[in-house]
Amino acid sequence: MAYTINDDCISCGACADACPVSCISEGDGKYVINADECIDCGTCASTCPVDAPQA
Repeated sequence: MAYTINDDCISCGACADACPVSCISEGDGKYVINADECIDCGTCASTCPVDAPQA
């Protein structure tokens, strides 16, 4: 199952910069993960300062 980014996102971009498959982009008020491209590696969750990406 792909990760999703919850409303705790502060739009810092750390997750997008760290994503090895570049499936995270800036959305409306928060970053979003393309579920079709996410490889469920958890890198986004480990780099996020507010724990917004969730499995």
